[in-house]
Amino acid sequence: MGRAFEFRKERKLKRWGHMARTFTKLGKEITIAVKQGGPDVVGNPRLRALIAEARNESMPKENVERAIKKATDKNIGDYKEVTYEGYGPHGIAYIIETATDNTTRTVANVRSYFTKCGGTLGTSGSVSFMFDHKCVFRIRENEPIDVEELELNLIDFGADEVFEEEQEEQDGSIKKDIVIYGAYEAYGAIQKFIEDNGYELVSGGFERLPNVDLKEVSPEERTDLDKLTELLENDEDVSNVYNTLKPSEE
Repeated sequence: MGRAFEFRKERKLKRWGHMARTFTKLGKEITIAVKQGGPDVVGNPRLRALIAEARNESMPKENVERAIKKATDKNIGDYKEVTYEGYGPHGIAYIIETATDNTTRTVANVRSYFTKCGGTLGTSGSVSFMFDHKCVFRIRENEPIDVEELELNLIDFGADEVFEEEQEEQDGSIKKDIVIYGAYEAYGAIQKFIEDNGYELVSGGFERLPNVDLKEVSPEERTDLDKLTELLENDEDVSNVYNTLKPSEE
């Protein structure tokens, strides 16, 4: 198994654990998807994937409908997807993805977190070269699926890594999903393959995978970095946080 598997194994427990925050994040992404591709799910693959994810997260239908409506409400400010880059303490590179209706507020907050923790907010392109921007899908393995055969079929559609992952449900049960990583521009082709072949789509989106050697730090340094990561992840405008810190072995 490759880098994507190891990276996801580290991050999968750092999901938006609190239900309200999960719904807020998904709501913003749905609104942005409608702004970009329209409210018709037939012609908007990104919206279809987000609705599937919302269903999997038990997000109420009225929340989804409200997020779609926001995209056409002229009295509500537009959400913009803005990415920030910088260095945290001890030379660890960070990329922060946000969805915000007030970029002035968001950049001020992100800069303050870096400053408070001894880091520096950088300029666009300052660390992005250290990460590969990938599309990622998760499908439910309701029946046994030959992962190797699936990967061979998906290679022609832009996939570069396919693996199984156990997923804990809200009721405590364990289900198996198959995770598919591919080139950023392969999003549409991979989703079409999933849908055309009748697989149950659980989620579809994008992630950034470090393409450099991850940096080891001391326990004291990790405490500093954990503080910065926590401040960023707790900001309501922040969608995802990525860095080049080597995962703890604990």
